[in-house]
Amino acid sequence: MPLMAVADALAAVLAGVEALPEEMVGLDDAHRRVLARDLPSRRTQPPVAMSAMDGYAVRAADIATIPARLHVIGEIAAGRPLARALQAGEALRIFTGGVVPDSADTVVIQEDTERDGEHVILKEATAAGKNIRAAGVDFREGDVLLRAHSYLTDRHLSLAAGMNYPDLPVHRRPKVAVLATGDELVLPGTTPGPGQIILSNGYALRALARSEGAEALDLGVVADTLDATRTAIRRARDSGADILVTTGGASVGDHDFVKRALDAEGVEIAFWRIALRPGKPMMHGRLGPMRVIGLPGNPVSSYICAFLFMVPLIRALSGREDIGHRVERALLGKDLASNQARQDYLRARLAYSTEGLPTATPVGHQDSSLLGNLAAAEALVVRAPFAPAARKGEPCDIIKLALS
Repeated sequence: MPLMAVADALAAVLAGVEALPEEMVGLDDAHRRVLARDLPSRRTQPPVAMSAMDGYAVRAADIATIPARLHVIGEIAAGRPLARALQAGEALRIFTGGVVPDSADTVVIQEDTERDGEHVILKEATAAGKNIRAAGVDFREGDVLLRAHSYLTDRHLSLAAGMNYPDLPVHRRPKVAVLATGDELVLPGTTPGPGQIILSNGYALRALARSEGAEALDLGVVADTLDATRTAIRRARDSGADILVTTGGASVGDHDFVKRALDAEGVEIAFWRIALRPGKPMMHGRLGPMRVIGLPGNPVSSYICAFLFMVPLIRALSGREDIGHRVERALLGKDLASNQARQDYLRARLAYSTEGLPTATPVGHQDSSLLGNLAAAEALVVRAPFAPAARKGEPCDIIKLALS
């Protein structure tokens, strides 16, 4: 059976995906969540004209001739407005955020003034409207400032608070269950026995899922038996996981039980094996509403497949519109031989200059077991199947890896 193209595999993973239901959460819990509907502002900001500086609120007509000497009739601090309009020849000491009184139309900053008892001498003319934040200059009640499908950053939360929303309607977080398989795996902090290796994949996959706003569930490590693997799959289903991610056991060896266990549990396998390097033995299917992604066991293959397929699936379930990874242009930092039949994703470091495109230099060893090169990589150089040899300095496609 021919290997499935990467684009076709991603289309299969995303087929029929709909955003998870809406729920209300407080502002502190809405960070990196996805807004479920448009939000109109509940207030005008600022609600009235306010001073942008510390100084004196005056009438521009009274300072047409400089210097001007005006009578100070009081002061206005933020949150303590003065219900008194200015008359000709009068000034009010005002602080940043103070409500500009009626008839005052400019604020002279305090550095341009000199106080003389109950009077102030204004040494610089200030035009009408200067140093005043007009009512509604930021936004007005009813303005839709946050749209459905927005991925909520810290700045969005500040805006939502300013719009007077203590709670926000967001899509439910996808729940991702991560299952590692292999008799050879032991936990970090232990001393591996003969033929054993330290488990690393699960930590990267759960962190990657959380960085995309998902809830991550650790199903631990299961032994290389059909019964143990089937039991773990049922645990994922019973936990209400939206996505089950398995790592290891996805190939065709005598001790690879994931595909057999998925078949036995009734998972509808959409594909198994794709034209991708690293990561050919990857599979995808569904068990009822739970989507299953079977990743290879090699840590680089596992991570890159999760980055390319699990991340877009999490984003789609979360309600985001920016589902796919952004492909950017760079210049090759070294010569590359012609590519073979699989689409290649080369780990690379980036170097930036003051002008032009960054330079992407693939690391020297692309073996799918090398964690050091994966951690050092900043981007993936994408090479199409059967791409011809490329020379240093030629343009190439890259996908940047997240730095956090």
